[in-house]
Amino acid sequence: MKKPMDLQLFADAIMRVQDSISGSNAKCYVIVDGNRYNFMHALSLESTFEKTKEEIPILGRQTKGNKATGGKGSGSMEVHYNTSMLRKLMIRYAKTGEDFYFDIQVTNEDPTSSVGRQTVILKDCNLDSATMAQFDADSTYLTETLDFTFESVEMPEEFSLLDGML
Repeated sequence: MKKPMDLQLFADAIMRVQDSISGSNAKCYVIVDGNRYNFMHALSLESTFEKTKEEIPILGRQTKGNKATGGKGSGSMEVHYNTSMLRKLMIRYAKTGEDFYFDIQVTNEDPTSSVGRQTVILKDCNLDSATMAQFDADSTYLTETLDFTFESVEMPEEFSLLDGML
C-alpha cells in the first residue's frame, strides 16, 4: 500500500529571497547571417508561445473541450537606439524583398541564486517593424521597441528546481 504524502512538507516550504533572479544579470545574443552579436544594448525582452486551440463538442457534456491545434511564438524587445544592424536589414528587405531571419539567445544567471542558469534560444525570429529614424529633444536617451515572431524555441540549459518544490 502506498504511503500518504506528507503535505505539510510542501506547506512549510518557502522560496529564499536570494533565489529570485536579477533581471539585469541576463545576457542576450542575436545570431544574424551566421554572425553572433552581443546585444548588450538591450533593455528588456519578453517572448511568448501561444497555443492555438479549437473548441470540441463532446456528446454527454454541457461544456466543450479545448484541443491544442498549433501555436505561434511572438515577442518584444526594447533596446537603446544606438545600432543600425537590424535597420539595415529592414532597408534591404524594403528594397529587394529579401527577408531575413535571426535567432535570439537569452541566458539568465544570478550568482546569488541556487537555481543555476537557463538559456533559451528563439529560432528563426522575424521583425514586424523597426524604427527608421527618431529624435526627442526632451529625452535623456533614445530607445526603440522591436516586435517579432519566432518559429521555434530551444532550452539547452534550464533552472534547477527550488528546494521544497519536489
